[in-house]
Amino acid sequence: MTETTEIITGFASLMRNMGLTDRVPQTVDIKKCRLLMNRVAFIGTGGFATSLAIHLCRIGRDVALWGRDAGFCQVMSATRVNSRHLPDVPIPDSILITADINEATTGADLIVAATPTAYLRSTLHAIAAAIPQGLPVLSVVKGLEVSTLNRPSEIIRQELGERQGAVLSGPSHAEEVAHGRPTSLVIASESASLATEVQQLFGSRSLRLYINEDPLGVELAGALKNIMGIAAGVCDGLGLGDNAKAALITRGLLEMTRFAVAQGASFSTFFGLAGVGDLMTTCFSSHGRNRALGCQLARGLTLNEAQGSTMNVVEGVFTTRSVAAAARIQQIEMPITETVEKIISGELSARDAVNELMSRPSGMENFRIPGN
Repeated sequence: MTETTEIITGFASLMRNMGLTDRVPQTVDIKKCRLLMNRVAFIGTGGFATSLAIHLCRIGRDVALWGRDAGFCQVMSATRVNSRHLPDVPIPDSILITADINEATTGADLIVAATPTAYLRSTLHAIAAAIPQGLPVLSVVKGLEVSTLNRPSEIIRQELGERQGAVLSGPSHAEEVAHGRPTSLVIASESASLATEVQQLFGSRSLRLYINEDPLGVELAGALKNIMGIAAGVCDGLGLGDNAKAALITRGLLEMTRFAVAQGASFSTFFGLAGVGDLMTTCFSSHGRNRALGCQLARGLTLNEAQGSTMNVVEGVFTTRSVAAAARIQQIEMPITETVEKIISGELSARDAVNELMSRPSGMENFRIPGN
């Protein structure tokens, strides 16, 4: 008998001794107390996918990592290291690493989409036939599709068909998750039962998950914070100081919230882990790829030069262009986003862009969002 079985059975016995037999079953069906999910297949071999796979393996789950690059998968499998994205963390031998999508998804209870937004549609389209019908998909992708402004969950439904889905987001650098450092995230879904199952599947002493009822807002927060990450990097690269960065993050949070609420998201989501929490790590951490790109742009590198210096996809570049265009059409005031757009396009230098932003007419500080 396991420790969990003993606790449940003991509790049931206590309830019966108290005369509360109508409130507990006469026998405990331990199968109902077990996880409904155990085997997880990741679509993507990036840093976050690898870190989550390592975490799940650490807590006893069955995990597969699938990647399009067969050669890289072979090297990962042989060396047990993700040399591109997470070179300092060994990958447990029990994690399957494969370029065979059928091998990866066989027996899977959950698919985790972990491919950058720019490549998500083409990746899913190529493997759609191999993804079993009805298998739920969890998205850990943080971005928006440039041409359509589609969120990752929308791309998943369009390419894989209607099925249950969920979104995992929040402050979660891959390096820290892989090392088992304390992390708290949110899981959001239109299905309460799926959200609970994913919460149980991933939850541990090092990874705490809260359920959020606003998947739209959680996805938008994960994308929009990348814009502010680039802006924070510009701030750091120019050496503007703590005062400037504090103002940038505060006003950036307002911009994020203003845009998302206009799309139908909940105001409160942006003052939780998916919003202000993720924004803080993105703007302050040395691990942040968007912040790093902003620093390089501030130091005079072109966008191509800055992007060429990293093997990681910098989602904020694509998101800035998409959101700036949408904000103009919807007449949503987003001065920081517009400034970042001018910097990445080369229209203005980082220094001139900051001067332009600081020269805007001053007004009332207003955190009231229409509809809230």
